[in-house]
Amino acid sequence: MSQGNTQSQNAQTTGHVWDGDLEECTNPLPAWWLWAFYFTIIFSITYWVMYPAWPVGKGFTTGTSTITYKNDKGVEKTTHWSTRALLAQDLQQAREKQKPYFDKVAAMPFEAIAKDPQMSNFVASAGKVLFSDNCAACHMSGAQGKLAFAPNLVDDDWIYGGTYDKIQATITGGRHGIMPAKGGADLNDGEIDSLANYVLSLSGSQADAAKATVGNELFHGKGACFSCHGADGKGNQDIGAANLTDKIWLWADVKAGGPADKNVAAVKAVITSGLNKGVMPAWTGRLSADQIKLLTVYVHDVLGGGSKK
Repeated sequence: MSQGNTQSQNAQTTGHVWDGDLEECTNPLPAWWLWAFYFTIIFSITYWVMYPAWPVGKGFTTGTSTITYKNDKGVEKTTHWSTRALLAQDLQQAREKQKPYFDKVAAMPFEAIAKDPQMSNFVASAGKVLFSDNCAACHMSGAQGKLAFAPNLVDDDWIYGGTYDKIQATITGGRHGIMPAKGGADLNDGEIDSLANYVLSLSGSQADAAKATVGNELFHGKGACFSCHGADGKGNQDIGAANLTDKIWLWADVKAGGPADKNVAAVKAVITSGLNKGVMPAWTGRLSADQIKLLTVYVHDVLGGGSKK
């Protein structure tokens, strides 16, 4: 109690007392706290002067701080500080760091890039970004594709060919596959049913043998399917005609081991209506030649499987 009384006598108080011994002190704030508070005020004023801060009419104060960067066309631009300008500057610096590697990509043959460990690492890193930004929207983030929309890029099946040159041509110029509709005047429903059974039999899928025999004649005769898919049904990469002898299906929802009637119906739907939606846009206007070449190596070596044929 005596110690408490001594502290009470030494402390500065307002004179307010509660319950006889509870007093309201007026001790000054610690110096460090006051200086920290003053610093926040100075910092705020400095920030308001240097960076965009206050709305003024339909605009705002732009501040005194500026950022200089080069845009995609190499034109230097100086503007007031903003997160957009900062991003543009960061992108420019990233491009400058990557330029020596892109120059190597442009100068080296495809096979040499794949054999160079340093370049392979760069392709895997930069290619993943390019693919995510430009290709994943259709081919999905894992490049597994989507049924009736975009092909799978991680298997061995390539509609237009999986060599370096063919992948580069696909990315550069795009693709537009077309399959004419066979329903109506060309083939009646029974003929389409037989043809669907034959197409399924080519890949070893369950099919009606009798109908498949009739479908064989239609495939190589009246239906004229052989003109695009080949007499053996293995397709034609020059025109993007699918290989019908494997078990890889893009446009028809055929499930291995699934109900035969549903698989037949899925193939019939494609034969009847045809296809005019296998469209991939050309990227030559959006990506540079170096980026397209790097993306080609990424799809071929990092994503593509096996033979790349």
